[in-house]
Amino acid sequence: MINAKKLQEERVKIYEDILDNKIPKRVPVDISLTLEAVAQFGGLDLVEAQWKLEKLKEPADKICQLVYSDICVFAGSFRLPSFYQALESRSFIMASNGFIQHPEVVGMTVEDYDYLIEKPYDCILERVLPRLYKAFNASDPINSAISLTKSLLAYQSDYRQLTDIINDLVEKYGFYPSSIFKGGFTETPFDLLADQLRGFRGISVDIRRIPDKVKAACEALYPIAFKKGLPKNPSKYSRVFMPLHMPAFIREEDFAKLYWPTFKRMTYEYASLGINCSLLCEGDLLRYLDYLYELPTNTLLVFESGDPKLIKEKLGKKHIITGLYPIMSLKTKSKKDCVKEVKEYIDILAPGGKYIFSLDKHPLMLNDINLENLCAVAETVRDYAVYTNSGDTAGIEFNKEDYTVEPSRELESKYYKTWDQYKALNPNVSEFGKDKLQWLEEMIFQYLIYLIL
Repeated sequence: MINAKKLQEERVKIYEDILDNKIPKRVPVDISLTLEAVAQFGGLDLVEAQWKLEKLKEPADKICQLVYSDICVFAGSFRLPSFYQALESRSFIMASNGFIQHPEVVGMTVEDYDYLIEKPYDCILERVLPRLYKAFNASDPINSAISLTKSLLAYQSDYRQLTDIINDLVEKYGFYPSSIFKGGFTETPFDLLADQLRGFRGISVDIRRIPDKVKAACEALYPIAFKKGLPKNPSKYSRVFMPLHMPAFIREEDFAKLYWPTFKRMTYEYASLGINCSLLCEGDLLRYLDYLYELPTNTLLVFESGDPKLIKEKLGKKHIITGLYPIMSLKTKSKKDCVKEVKEYIDILAPGGKYIFSLDKHPLMLNDINLENLCAVAETVRDYAVYTNSGDTAGIEFNKEDYTVEPSRELESKYYKTWDQYKALNPNVSEFGKDKLQWLEEMIFQYLIYLIL
């Protein structure tokens, strides 16, 4: 019988050592499986599992017993059908096999650029969301309000249920208490523009035809992107997660002019508050290693691909590296070869600290990997990647005083009110209501922007 509390204390120490620039006792193992993979493991119908989340409890518990990881093996999901269905989403649609698909959609036309630049939040609410979600219908305001209410209630209920499942597993098995539902989540201003506003094809044309407007739009979206990612309770151990969607698909000169300025500034502004970022480096970003080095110390970089030796050489003393181990190996190679290969990755990436083991990608379904190989790899990391110099200083140390930037400008919109603005319109409101009313304002903002991420 495991001593969950003692094991959790060890895991917390290992992760906090890494974030505190110390060599930990051993390399932590970050292996988590998606809702889809866990549903398949439990033999569940994927459509039913996403509507009846309680059915995931048993297979999630069993997979946690089977696969070694220092974080909860059950990762949950960012995308669930209930709140998208309530808004009649065009951008996230459940297919017949149960997978939530993201078709190419365009929430913003070229003609909308000027309005977005002038009033970004107003433009998103008035023009973008109605194009992405059919239930937002200005000609039918009552049903629109009802649909938004149902969607928000579904969102809160579903994520509360998933969080409860994960928290129970964390306590039962002594996992490090971290999940996708903690910390902050946002996109870079450029990705926010490119993802659901202009779409891949639209932004690809825009960066060549109207680069000045693209740049101005990124500046306009900056306060929204920054505010969306800001953790509720910032600390040195809380992180802002950002997937980097577009760098792999654009020219380096376009990256330098259009993507990098607001991206770098946002990481620096978070760092000035003592907050680090966790970046999913999608695709091959080897040509951007010099840029990534300039990011605040202790940025956690999750690599999907790349030369581990080069990445370690360029970034290993300043940033925390994870990812890279190919899930394809887990499906195509023997257990013996997988164990040999993971030791090679460890020998390259672990020396000097600042390394967390994880896969290059989350398996979309369980049959994307050989589960026996996954277990062997995880246990090998746990037993092989042990440091003899734990407690020593690991590379460059993070210091928030190194990152001084002008504070992000306040969000200005007729659809978002600060307490002072609310009180000016409602002079008789009690001061006792300040925290609650401002919290409601923030909650609505967070949800509406989540719908375009």
